Amino acid sequence: MAIMKNTAVLFLLALSALSTAETMAQPLPRSTPEEQGISSTAILNFVKALEGEIDALHSFMLLRHGKVVAEGWWYPYAAERRHRLYSLSTSFVSTAIGIAVANGELTLDDRVLDYFPDEAPAVPHRNLEAMRIRDLLVMSSGHQDDTLGRFFAGDDAPWVRTFLSLPVEHKPGTHFAYNTGATYILAAILQKATGDNVVDYLEPRLFERLGINGYRWQESPQGITVGGWGLRIKTEDIARFGQLYLQKGVWDGERVLSEAWVEAATSRQTSSGSDPDSDWEQGYGYLFWRGRHGSYRTDGAFGQFCIVLPEQDAVLAITGGVRNRKAQDVLDLVWDHLLPAMKPEALPAADQSHAVLADKISFLFLKPLRAASYSMRGPELSDQIFEFDDNEQGVESMSFDFGRNSNALIIHDDQGEHRIEVGHGTWLKGETSYDNRRLEPIATSGGWTAADTFMARIFFLEMPYSAKLEFDFSEGRVRFDFGYNVSFGQIRRPQLISDFP
Repeated sequence: MAIMKNTAVLFLLALSALSTAETMAQPLPRSTPEEQGISSTAILNFVKALEGEIDALHSFMLLRHGKVVAEGWWYPYAAERRHRLYSLSTSFVSTAIGIAVANGELTLDDRVLDYFPDEAPAVPHRNLEAMRIRDLLVMSSGHQDDTLGRFFAGDDAPWVRTFLSLPVEHKPGTHFAYNTGATYILAAILQKATGDNVVDYLEPRLFERLGINGYRWQESPQGITVGGWGLRIKTEDIARFGQLYLQKGVWDGERVLSEAWVEAATSRQTSSGSDPDSDWEQGYGYLFWRGRHGSYRTDGAFGQFCIVLPEQDAVLAITGGVRNRKAQDVLDLVWDHLLPAMKPEALPAADQSHAVLADKISFLFLKPLRAASYSMRGPELSDQIFEFDDNEQGVESMSFDFGRNSNALIIHDDQGEHRIEVGHGTWLKGETSYDNRRLEPIATSGGWTAADTFMARIFFLEMPYSAKLEFDFSEGRVRFDFGYNVSFGQIRRPQLISDFP
């Protein structure tokens, strides 16, 4: 999924336009940790633990009693950058459904088939006929497994029709299986019921009211918000969303969501497992996970979290590029460092500790790739064009511009030419559509790790992904290795080889 060309090009479909609500949002109020009952040292230790044990987070923002007490972005990521969310997007769909329920535009007991009479099978199975909106919200649609992959099976069938054509092995409401396809159907139902896609529906009812602007959300080929992934918002926007739920649906003294919906959505509606040590097996609500220590959250692949701690009156927003098997480790660090540090009363001022914390989180950074800026082979290689046989990533040829003070890669593929300037000793910001269907902001660093080997690191600044590109020019040919930090599919690509012209 995401950047991998052979598995997820279809995931990178046309995005909805930028929101027109570009007015400046009022920033969340700020405070020192001690004023809100948290030790600055505990937060510092949390950040250090993240850096020592997790590779790699991009940002965090911690709120206590409605105030930001600590926040940081690991450079080259930045506060003003949106982040492409995966399953964290689902809770925004849940919120849209909750608003529509309050407005009388639909009910949780509505049958799914009633919204799609033209897409339904001629003779629907009884389990499909019994499927309700409620079943989709609690990930108990009756399907044995996630249906999302079938949307990308290679034909042009509308996604709703594909979903309704699939076997429903269990009676809806009886079998929990995380199902991103079900969230897409919720988005399609909302559009049928209201005439607006999820983005347009939420713009005046949620985004504008919370001061969230500049967002994007991916759409299906049929023009329906994809729902279960693809929302791009900033870290502070994630925190605002969590704070709205912590405040039981009230924002700036006005009700945005019904308190009954907030309670139901974040309560255990179904079982998700029985492991007491797993934060993914504490139960599931309406597209929200229940967690340990009385928490609930919405999260997404590769280290995206919006954690709400009602008993501590706290919210923690996190973005990152973390392998999914490490996601529990992130939560464990929250429980080990932050949870016990939250006291019911303000703490004495700790100016020195707070200054140390402030200094640390003001200069968070991901290390650029360290290598030599120049190789004697550079001028010779800059005159070459390396052509490749047909390959799954569609790379047709490559050339290079190696100089004493700058280096660049020029890649030709089925999308055209992509010139990528590579920073040395620091992160050089730019943009590229290489391995994507649209321009993405990037930051690069790299250089010569050996006389015949050039390496570049690319961070995609609005996504969880970073890529490592290595070019070995020894033995009269170039060997090109390409790999990602995380992926829903293949992380490393097959090596490409081209002889010298």
